Amino acid sequence: MWVVSESAAASHIVENTVQRLLLAAPRGYCAGVHRAVHAVERALEIHGPPVYVRKEIVHNKTVVAQLRRQGAIFVEEETDIPQGAITVFSAHGIAPSVRANAQTLQLRTIDATCPLVTKVHREALHFARDGYTIVLIGHEGHEEVEGTMGEAPDRIVLVQTEQDVEELVVEDPERLAYVTQTTLSVEETSAILARLKQRFPSIVGPRTDDICYATTNRQAAVKELASKCELLLVIGSRNSSNSVRLVEVARDFGAESYLIDNKDEVREEWLTGKRVVGISSGASAPESLVEDLVEFFRDRGVDDVSTLRTVREDVRFMLPKEIREAVPAGTS
Repeated sequence: MWVVSESAAASHIVENTVQRLLLAAPRGYCAGVHRAVHAVERALEIHGPPVYVRKEIVHNKTVVAQLRRQGAIFVEEETDIPQGAITVFSAHGIAPSVRANAQTLQLRTIDATCPLVTKVHREALHFARDGYTIVLIGHEGHEEVEGTMGEAPDRIVLVQTEQDVEELVVEDPERLAYVTQTTLSVEETSAILARLKQRFPSIVGPRTDDICYATTNRQAAVKELASKCELLLVIGSRNSSNSVRLVEVARDFGAESYLIDNKDEVREEWLTGKRVVGISSGASAPESLVEDLVEFFRDRGVDDVSTLRTVREDVRFMLPKEIREAVPAGTS
């Protein structure tokens, strides 16, 4: 099939070579993201706009834009919020200092922190109270890392690479523990952790893995998909750690791969000569974006669309207590 493609320079005719789409499963929203987004939507329904959200509720441009249209106001810091306002904390978690500031401002808060992130916070606190120095494996500047480090700033050190481990100096190597950011690459984290255990044989960690089930499952699905397609498109925003990791995993396993926010970012040169295209999406990307991308290819004449499922997910999280117990405005 021949397709007309317009560029800024000129219109030209290109041949569509794509014959088949393979969709990764699982993909898209995880339980924590669904909970956080629904918490903002319910807060708007119950209290009416505006509802303030500290940081992006989840790292996805489309989701943030949709909630903004419904009346959510996104701010960088809790100190930017009017006193007494309805405020939602994002899925990535917050430091205790943020909670203290919110109390001082008398904000009516709804904590949408993912329960799996809360688990990491509790682990860090537990280790700190027991006198351990805590190594946090994560990415500097990520909101989840900032929140976790805020639990015990004097006891936590951040490592991002194996080289960081080589250069790590701690007060007492016999009292060392580790926790991890939940959205990391499984392989990269395993390599860093292996080096930590080599350098510090007495290091202890959490009883269960900190990398969340959704991150692990989506990476496993992409690994399987990478061997079966020539191009793998991952839907997700640039500041979404787990989405970026999916692209890295796809490339590590031999597939040409790109991160896109939506179908409009697909570049014609990526498709040239490609016959099988894989599609996945990060844990904060809504399924509607996948559907739009599939439709983009259907419009080009691709009608062979199938799903490659590696594992089934049935994880669900309850909405925050502040939402479950809220009384809608105007009722008594």
